Amino acid sequence: MPEINQAKFAEFERSRAQLMNISAQKQQMQIQSVTLGQALEELGKTKEKKVYKAVGNILIQTETGKVKKELKEKKDTVDLRLKTLQKQEDSLINKLNKLKSEIESSQKPEPEPQKEK
Repeated sequence: MPEINQAKFAEFERSRAQLMNISAQKQQMQIQSVTLGQALEELGKTKEKKVYKAVGNILIQTETGKVKKELKEKKDTVDLRLKTLQKQEDSLINKLNKLKSEIESSQKPEPEPQKEK
């Protein structure tokens, strides 16, 4: 295998591993976003002035509005990170498709020149 193909194949494998890592991060962020959204929805339904929030291994009583604000900020941050991961994922997919095409085209046998009759 020519060295150019080996380099492209190695780059392909690195990019594939990076894509898998980014996809896993994206999935975790999606779960966080859904969880935060559900918590915000439940806080929106309550008429309580104070709620409990987990801080480390303990629960503390806090104002509902304060918790809503914190959760909203966390959700905004997670959603922004999700958009960034999506862009990275799309970019890597395009890169992988391009590398795959280059590797496949370089492995096709050259057509033999036609003999004159």
